[in-house]
Amino acid sequence: MAQDNFSRVTEFILLGLSDTQELQLFFFTLFLLAYAMILLGNLLIIVTVRTDPKVSSPMYFFLCHLSFIDICYTSVTAPRVLVALLSGHKAIAFEGCITQLFFLHFVGSSEMFLLTVMAFDRYTAICRPLHYTAIMARRACWALVAACWVGGFIHSIVQTLLVLQLPFCGPNTIHSYFCDVLPVVRLACADTALTEWLMASNSGLISLGCFLVLVASYALILAKVRACLSQGHWKPLSTCVSHLMVVTLLFVPCIFTYLRPAGTLPSNKYVCVIYTTFLPMMNPLIYTLRSSEVKESMWRLWKR
Repeated sequence: MAQDNFSRVTEFILLGLSDTQELQLFFFTLFLLAYAMILLGNLLIIVTVRTDPKVSSPMYFFLCHLSFIDICYTSVTAPRVLVALLSGHKAIAFEGCITQLFFLHFVGSSEMFLLTVMAFDRYTAICRPLHYTAIMARRACWALVAACWVGGFIHSIVQTLLVLQLPFCGPNTIHSYFCDVLPVVRLACADTALTEWLMASNSGLISLGCFLVLVASYALILAKVRACLSQGHWKPLSTCVSHLMVVTLLFVPCIFTYLRPAGTLPSNKYVCVIYTTFLPMMNPLIYTLRSSEVKESMWRLWKR
């Protein structure tokens, strides 16, 4: 049969996390509380950093942008999931699915790049303190943030174009609660081997590369402050361990998900909850609420 005779899929069905009514109520409550905490926690950080000049260093400048990215990242999936769980409407238009896929990778990859930039900022502050002010000038910080967004856009547009060039004519059921490249590619009516390898090379290698850079930067930081550790000052170690925990929660599931062709292993939609919902909720706790400067600024903001 010629490809022109195929009927084009106009919508996809997102099966979600569960068909059981009780579990759907549980997941709705879980996603609602998590989304509310993400919005409130990250908005509080943005307002605090923007209004208090005492937390205007490059580290908090990047944290402010990280909070904004977390809000955007979660908002790509959470509202749609909440509506589906509440109404039971699981269909999503083809255009809406592609749009969600694009913004998910756009914001998600931008966050990966930004976390890498933040690790470079900490490495510069600790390992090259005399040159820190010159290297991390405000113009350079804005340039790095802009580079993160541009890199995320290029990555996402490549992924989206790889999906759009595939024909979709048959099954339209996605075994997940949001549209992502791998579940969507599995539904294509064509040989997708080359497309799958290109996607794995794109998303998977970006995730792996950023993760290795982050681990290397924190290893260099710990090597630099090993004298402090020998004297019993464990704060640098505690900070690096907490940051590495967040980085691991983001990158390891992404590496597992994307650094392989679509058909080699079944996708685990519950693993996706870690980096689409749980991690954005943890970022405010790990990166800012452990900082005494941020907590003092929040307290001053509350008193005002």
